[in-house]
Amino acid sequence: MSAGSASDAALDALFVPFATGDLAWPASGDVLILRARDGFVLREQRRPGWVLQQSFKPAADALARSGFAVSADVPDGRFAVVMVLPTRQREESRALFAQAMTRVAPDGVVIAAVPNAEGAKTAEADLALLAGGVSNLSKHKCRVFWTRPGAMPDSSLRDAWLALDEALPIDEGRYVSRRGLFAWDRIDIASALLASVLPVDFTGRVGDLGAGFGYLACRVIATNPGVTAVDLYEAEGRAIEPARQNLATTIAATGRAVTANVHWHDVTHGIDGGYDAIVSNPPFHQGRADQPELGRAFIAVAARALSPQGRFWMVANRHLAYEATLEACFTHVRPVAERDGFKVIEAKEPRR
Repeated sequence: MSAGSASDAALDALFVPFATGDLAWPASGDVLILRARDGFVLREQRRPGWVLQQSFKPAADALARSGFAVSADVPDGRFAVVMVLPTRQREESRALFAQAMTRVAPDGVVIAAVPNAEGAKTAEADLALLAGGVSNLSKHKCRVFWTRPGAMPDSSLRDAWLALDEALPIDEGRYVSRRGLFAWDRIDIASALLASVLPVDFTGRVGDLGAGFGYLACRVIATNPGVTAVDLYEAEGRAIEPARQNLATTIAATGRAVTANVHWHDVTHGIDGGYDAIVSNPPFHQGRADQPELGRAFIAVAARALSPQGRFWMVANRHLAYEATLEACFTHVRPVAERDGFKVIEAKEPRR
C-alpha cells in the first residue's frame, strides 16, 4: 500500500493559485499531475492535454472511472505545469520533486500542495532547496508552493534525489525494495512470522495477495519444490519491478522452472481462480486509520479464487477480528501461531 496522503484538501489547495491569478494555465493544456487523485476540483478544472500519473491502483482506478487516462509510471516529455501531491515519506517526496523538475519545460512551473499536519513546511523547504526558491500561499489548512518560472534546479541535488527512487538492496542483499513501499527497508515482522510457519508441501499454483516487493512469494518458491507457478497481486505500482527482480533471483537460485507473474491490481476487485494455495499479509489501514474491511475483502477473494481443496494462509494484527469472516468463507479454520502482536491463521476448503 502506498504511503501517499489521502487528503482531499491538498488536491483542492493545489488549484488555488490558478483561481487567484498567481498562476495561469498554459494555453496548450500542457499539464502533468504526479500522484494525481480524483476529486471534484480535478473534474471541474480538467482540460484537454492533461497527463495524470498515479501508482496506487485504487486511486488510479478512481481516476479512470472519472474519465481520465492515468499511468502508473512518470511519463516522458516536458510540461508547462507539473503539479505534485507529495507523500508522507520524505525521501519518496524528494524523488517526486526531482522527477517534476526533470519534466517541467524551461519556462514552466512545478507546484505542490501538502496538508499542514503532514509536513507541509518540510516539503516546501525541500522544493525551495532544489529549485532555488518558491512562492507560496496557505489555504484549506494546506501550504501550496511553486517554483519560479524558468527555475534551474541544483543538478547534483536533483540527480541525488532522483536516485532515491531506485531499487535498493535490503536484508543483507537478499532482496531489493524501493522507498515509500510498506516496510520498504526491512522484512516486516508479520510477513517474517508467516514465512517461518508456512508449509513446505504446497504444490501447483500459489497466489500472494498484497505482495509488496515479493518476500512471501519468494519464500514460498524457495521452500516448496512442488510449486510450479506463482501470481503476485499488488496495488502499489512502484512495487512491481522490485517484486519481479526478487522473483527472478529466487527462481534462478532454485534451478527450477517456476512461472511467475506480478499483477498491478486491486485485490478487492477479485482475481482469477484455480489456485492450490494463497498466502497473504493483507493491508489493514488506509492512511492512519484502521480499515479491517480490507482484510475481510482479501479473505473473501481468496476463498473464491481457491480450488475446492485449496488452502489460505494469512497473517494479521492480533486485535483484528477476522475469524468470523474466515469461518463464513472456509470449512476449516485454525490458528497456527501468535507472536509479537500478530497471528497466523490457516483456512481450508472454501465454502461455495
